[in-house]
Amino acid sequence: MVDIPQTDVSRPAALPTAKLLQRSAVPSIDQNSSEYLDSIEEEWNKKVDVEIDTLVDGMVDLVGLASIGEKDKFKIAQEAYQAECRAESMATQIRAAHSLLSVIHSMKLLLLLSDESQIANRRDAEMRVVQSDKENLQKQVASMLDDLLHPRKPGSEGDTSQPLMDTS
Repeated sequence: MVDIPQTDVSRPAALPTAKLLQRSAVPSIDQNSSEYLDSIEEEWNKKVDVEIDTLVDGMVDLVGLASIGEKDKFKIAQEAYQAECRAESMATQIRAAHSLLSVIHSMKLLLLLSDESQIANRRDAEMRVVQSDKENLQKQVASMLDDLLHPRKPGSEGDTSQPLMDTS
């Protein structure tokens, strides 16, 4: 018999004929929960990045066409034609916007239906890391401020610090 590792992640499987979501990261039985979740997160990030890039490119093109200034009739006609051509490619932008709305809706559902304790644990772990970083930085800043306000003179007794300025 094959040993199947126990995880806390549900792994829904689509019917073989379903083509609603093309997943590049196929969940394997050998993956643990965090690897599986990381791969899913990476998929979502890639999808969002592609859709946002599509929207940004389209908006940059539209803003470029909407320049205001001294224009002759030929330039106006040329820009009108370009705008009509861009309008045809707006379907791509509309699809990207709908896709982003779908991603947002799915993420909201995942957040509502997900395990809140895992989110709280992750948040608490990140908070501890940020707190320790903050304390370390506060100590460094206090030390630097102390050095600035009360400089030690080189050669004074008990002074093991380096000179304030490097003269080399």
